[in-house]
Amino acid sequence: MVKKILKSYDYKFIVSIVLLSLIGLVMVYSSSMVTAVSRYDVSGDYFYQKQKIALIIGYFFFLAGAFVPYKIYQTKKILKILLGVVISLLVLVLAFGHTAGNAQSWFKIGPLTVQPLEFTKLTLIVYLSAALANKQDYINDLKRSIIPPLFVVLMICFLIALQPDYGGILLILGTVLSIVLCSGISLKTILKLGLVALVGIIVILIILLVTGHIDTVFSPVRLGRFTGFMHPFANQQKDGYQLVNSYLAIGSGGISGTGLGQSIQKAGYLPESHTDFIMAIIAEELGFWGVLIVLGLLFFIIFQGLRISISCKDPFGSLVAIGISVMIGVQAFVNLGAVTGILPITGVTLPFVSYGGSSLTLLMFAVGVLANISMFNKFKKKYNKPTSIK
Repeated sequence: MVKKILKSYDYKFIVSIVLLSLIGLVMVYSSSMVTAVSRYDVSGDYFYQKQKIALIIGYFFFLAGAFVPYKIYQTKKILKILLGVVISLLVLVLAFGHTAGNAQSWFKIGPLTVQPLEFTKLTLIVYLSAALANKQDYINDLKRSIIPPLFVVLMICFLIALQPDYGGILLILGTVLSIVLCSGISLKTILKLGLVALVGIIVILIILLVTGHIDTVFSPVRLGRFTGFMHPFANQQKDGYQLVNSYLAIGSGGISGTGLGQSIQKAGYLPESHTDFIMAIIAEELGFWGVLIVLGLLFFIIFQGLRISISCKDPFGSLVAIGISVMIGVQAFVNLGAVTGILPITGVTLPFVSYGGSSLTLLMFAVGVLANISMFNKFKKKYNKPTSIK
């Protein structure tokens, strides 16, 4: 039985995750050496060592996700516990959290920083997938099927907005939208939902105007991100500074790159070179071919996740696979859009590559769950065994 289970795993998928995370570890080391010494007054390998520990923990998280049957997350008891933990963490971070980048989004415990948002994203994927999978018989009844779980999602988004972390909300809403659209609802229901969403946005804007909080949401700092990416060279010493230096890094790399560790922009010119803008350093040091390898591995992981979703006959497993794949895809798109100037800078990191222990470990667990769903699909198809947990 164990041999049959092990044979059912998608090892190409697993190898691609390991390769991408190891490339990320190397690039975190290369891109953070100067920043660690000059900006934070720590040893050059400080961020590398922290990322290495997070990656090792992440591999254990991956194994946990890959070997624990995914159907267990559909049980009401587990869902209640997960939602309770998420809401508690988001409330606690507002009261006792650490502020960085104009957002109170982290818990700082000694040398460790933990961001509840990462756990929140995965929990909402599991919760919404379970809620919609259990309501397939009346999925087009908005009041009974979609509105109740969406209310929970909006409540959690409200807590995240108080931090504030609008980039995180963008990722969550993009993922939620994909799960809802793939839940089996009709086009008529989609149009109704779109109308409800439009009315909701208008109501929120009116509330912000009446209460005087519109200036908080659209503060000069946040508006500066839009002017910075729309006209970076006109504001290259202010709002456009980060994007202009990202362009210089990308342009300097050419086809073959300047060589690993030879970046100029990471030497104090490009802020957040090991987090948000690590792809710019990859382009500078490894060139077009390095970028192609990273993007190829990312695309393969996302593609395999979507393929797993399509092949899964269980509605819950299919929706979870969709949610995880889209979460990774949206996060990568938003990050790469900021690095290349297609989108405003939102502080979103590149999955599996950028520095960030919370993001890496939770992503590892998420793709572990994907590997588990894939294994059950293959096992059931080949050996015709039931996959449900009773």
